[in-house]
Amino acid sequence: MEQPVHHFSELFEQLGLPSDATAIEQFIKRHAPLPDEIALADAPFWNEAQANFLHDALEEDADWAEVVDHLDASLRKP
Repeated sequence: MEQPVHHFSELFEQLGLPSDATAIEQFIKRHAPLPDEIALADAPFWNEAQANFLHDALEEDADWAEVVDHLDASLRKP
């Protein structure tokens, strides 16, 4: 069975955040760069539900994992 593909904007919707291109760009600019020693799910700007979702998506290699990895990479760039 093929895994569903989630778009970057859908991840923001799932996290309860504005998901238009401008809002996503502003979010990344506001929170990047995330230091290497801080796991994405442990970043201080997530609420508990968001952090749990991100952690579980990666831990379980869920269908969200690829787009969560994309978010992680985007937040690591200076």
